[in-house]
Amino acid sequence: MVTVGAVAGIALVALGLVLTPGPNMVYLVSRSVSQGRRAGLVSLLGVAAGFGVYLAAAVAGIATVFVLVPPLYTAVKLAGAAYLLWLAWRTLRPGGRSAFTPQALPVDRPRRLFAMGLLTNLLNPKIAILYVSLLPQFVDPARGDVAVQSLLLGGTQITVALAVNTLIVLTAGSVSTFLVRRPGWARVQRWVTGSMLAAMAVRIAADRSRAAVAAG
Repeated sequence: MVTVGAVAGIALVALGLVLTPGPNMVYLVSRSVSQGRRAGLVSLLGVAAGFGVYLAAAVAGIATVFVLVPPLYTAVKLAGAAYLLWLAWRTLRPGGRSAFTPQALPVDRPRRLFAMGLLTNLLNPKIAILYVSLLPQFVDPARGDVAVQSLLLGGTQITVALAVNTLIVLTAGSVSTFLVRRPGWARVQRWVTGSMLAAMAVRIAADRSRAAVAAG
């Protein structure tokens, strides 16, 4: 029902997004470093649930709402861009910390870890734009049920994102130790991360494209 090209395309988009620093990565890394892998994996379950919410919305055709109400789509993009800019400033400001820098965080219970992972993903502008604007462009109504195609393509994105995020959680502690022992690399990592967050925020804010929706 969906072409190999469509699956490969959404997989590449998903890979590019998950490797770009954003709210999900910052939260998962900071929680994994401060509280351990188990806490990171529980947080990742919350992130996975957030993906499920977006996928359900995509299958239900929520992108149509943003097509019909362009100001709502613009508001979502600008709010997401502002959030990314705040993350960038927190990383780049004098005395700012990398997500990999060990810091004393309160120990959260599994329920809160899950809830925060869910909320972080639901407020993630990268994921919102992916499901609202990018994913529908890989759907071809001529090839069958649009909802089923959205389900398959969204499932591909979730598989890629969870696989990479699992690796991030499992290696966060080792990367943190590496950076603590090499302050120069830590500064480079902090500036690269902050700059990428700021660049993505500017790109999202400056984007004038409208929400896309598959139409038959």
